Amino acid sequence: MSALWTVCLKELRELSRDRRTLMLALVMGPLLMPALLFGILTLAQSRAKSQIEKPLEIAIVGADRAPQLVKWLAAEGIERKTLEGDPDAAIRSQDEDAYLRIGDDFGEQWTSGTPALVEIVHDSTRQDSAIPVRRIENALQRYGQQVGALRLLARGISPAVAAPLSVAHKDLSTPEARRGMLMAILPYFLILSAFIGGAYLVIDTTAGERERQSLEPLLATPASRGAIVSGKIVAASLVGLATLLLTLLALKIGAQFAPGIGRMMDVSLLAIARMLLVLLPMLFIGTALLTFIAAGTKSVKEAQSYMSMLMLLPIVPTVILMVSPVRTQLWQFVVPFLAQNQMLLKVIRSETIAPLEWAVYFGAGFGLAALLWFAATRRYHQERLAISA
Repeated sequence: MSALWTVCLKELRELSRDRRTLMLALVMGPLLMPALLFGILTLAQSRAKSQIEKPLEIAIVGADRAPQLVKWLAAEGIERKTLEGDPDAAIRSQDEDAYLRIGDDFGEQWTSGTPALVEIVHDSTRQDSAIPVRRIENALQRYGQQVGALRLLARGISPAVAAPLSVAHKDLSTPEARRGMLMAILPYFLILSAFIGGAYLVIDTTAGERERQSLEPLLATPASRGAIVSGKIVAASLVGLATLLLTLLALKIGAQFAPGIGRMMDVSLLAIARMLLVLLPMLFIGTALLTFIAAGTKSVKEAQSYMSMLMLLPIVPTVILMVSPVRTQLWQFVVPFLAQNQMLLKVIRSETIAPLEWAVYFGAGFGLAALLWFAATRRYHQERLAISA
C-alpha cells in the first residue's frame, strides 16, 4: 500500500511541475464546458424570445383574396410585407422563414361556407422557421375558431354545439422536469468530464513515460506491478475528481448568473452532491479504461488518437434517447453511459431514485471499473511494456 501512495504522489508531483497541462486539466476544461453550455442555451433563449415578441413580417401571396384575414393577422403582430421575385426561391435560399399563400378559390369557398385553403409555405428542416410557423398557425387557428363561432351564432346555434368535448390536461411532472427538457445535453457534458477528466495524466504517465524511457526504471523497483499501476490510476482519479468538482462548481455558479437557465434544472447543493455521486463510477471506469489503452500504445500521439473515439461513447445514449425515447427500466442502470445518463436526468428533473436503482447502478458501475482496473494491472505485467517505440 505504501508503494501505491508513493507512486501516486510521484505522479501528482510531476504533474504539478507541468503548469500548462495542469492549467488545461483543472481550469480550461471545467470552465469551458459550463461556459459553452450556458452560452448556447442563453443564445437559444434570447433568439426564441426575440422571435416570439417582435412583430413578424411575412409575405402573403393572394392577400387581395382575404383582406379581413390580412387585417386580423396584422392585429396579431403578423404584418404583411412585399416580396420581390419567387417566394419559394426565397425560402430555399433562407432569405425568408415562411410565407402565406391564399388559395385561388378562397373567395368562393369562404362565401359557400366550405373550408377555405390557406397554405403556410416553409422549410421544415430549418429550426429558424419553427417559431414563426407556430405563430402563424396559432393565429390562423384562432381566426378560424372566431369566424366559425360567429357563423353558428348567425344561424341561431350555440358555438358549444360544435365542441362536444372539453379536453383538459393534468401535468404530473415536476417543475424542474418541465423546465429541464432543454437540458438533455447536460448529461453528456458531465459524463464526458468524468470519463476523460484524468486523461492528461494517464497518457503522460504511461505512453509518455515509455517515450521518455523512464517507465523501465520504475518497473525495475521493488514495488509490485499492481502497486505501480494502481498508484497511477489513483493519481489520475484524484485529478479527474478535482476536474469534476470544479466543473460542477462552475455549473452551480453559472446557474446563479443565468437565472433563466438556472430555473431549468435543479442546481441545489444536494443536487450537485448527487451528481458527483452518480459520476464517481464513470470517473473510475474512464481512468481504468484509459490506463489499459494507453499501456498498450507506444507513443503519446498514438494514445491521443484513441481519445477522439472515446469521446464519442458518452454521446451515444444522448442521441439514442433524443431519437427514440424509452421508459426508464432497471436494466438500463447496468449499461455504461446509458446508466449515467438516466441517473443524471433523474437528478436534474428532481425525481426520486429508488434504493434498488442506486444499488444496481453502483454494483454495475464499480464492478466494471474493477474489471478494467484488473485488466490494466495485468497489462502492466507484460514485459514488452517497458520497451519504447
